Amino acid sequence: MLESFKRGVVVVSIDTERMWGYHDFLNETQFQNKFPDSPGAHGQLLDRFCKAQVAATWLLVGGLALRDSGGTADRRISGLIGEETPVPSGGEVTAPLWYCRSFLQELRQAWPPQEIGLHGGLTHLIWTDANSTVEIARRELAEGIMALAFPCGRPLSFSYPRNQEAHHHLLPQHGLRCFRGRPPGLAWRLGPTLPGAFLRAYEEVSRETPPVVWPEQILPGLWNIPASMFLYPMGGVRARLIGLRSRFERFRRGIESAARNRALFHFCLHPENLVESAGGFTVMEDILELLVLARERGDVEVMTMKDVVDRMERNQPYACQRN
Repeated sequence: MLESFKRGVVVVSIDTERMWGYHDFLNETQFQNKFPDSPGAHGQLLDRFCKAQVAATWLLVGGLALRDSGGTADRRISGLIGEETPVPSGGEVTAPLWYCRSFLQELRQAWPPQEIGLHGGLTHLIWTDANSTVEIARRELAEGIMALAFPCGRPLSFSYPRNQEAHHHLLPQHGLRCFRGRPPGLAWRLGPTLPGAFLRAYEEVSRETPPVVWPEQILPGLWNIPASMFLYPMGGVRARLIGLRSRFERFRRGIESAARNRALFHFCLHPENLVESAGGFTVMEDILELLVLARERGDVEVMTMKDVVDRMERNQPYACQRN
């Protein structure tokens, strides 16, 4: 057991992307049909975290912060996203599925303070795509950081779109201290394949206990804080085949395992998944109620990704030792 954690730790990280994360397979009409009131979901989720007094790490696509964007032709965006992608010009009034500067201001002013990190960069670039060279990734990262810096402050935590990791060395070069690595286990190593999807569904049906994880310093100044569990989608066939209660049950087992092992349980979600089903926010409320109860009992503490890095670095002499 490492010395840094005296009890279990729970981290909640939220990939916040709206249309930026879906434009390669959904148009705006399809997106709105699949995720009714996606913009409203973000505010509702923040409200519930504030009421529960839970601090989370919100990992945002930098493009959400743009004001007076020129769309695909904007010099900040051009070359980072395909010319065929219909990124609209304007701002959140005319294109609320793409821009949400006012929400970012709410996030910055929230209590308890929420951590604001970066998801991918400016445009939700998939870093492992054939066209994603080191230089393209570097520009994506720099533009994303600049877009967030004024309304939100400089991000310190990062997540890769679709969990596709690449070019780790760029992160500390741009002041990022940690990233969320993919969950351990075969289902996630298989990635977006049919066998991978089958195994992830099986884990949900069987209500398998999510793995607890431990932060790992993979480069000087850069920590990997792996995911333990992503909230399983709630819409369409998935909801009919796999009851919504499985999400709560797996979360409960993850917290219990973290408390028992004095390890870290890293729970991740997309706000859009909560509006796929009428019962989505009910499940989230039950999850937060359980988390607050475990915190009040002293079983776990709730931390942001930045908090975890701060803890690990304070205990640096112990960070890579096991008793």
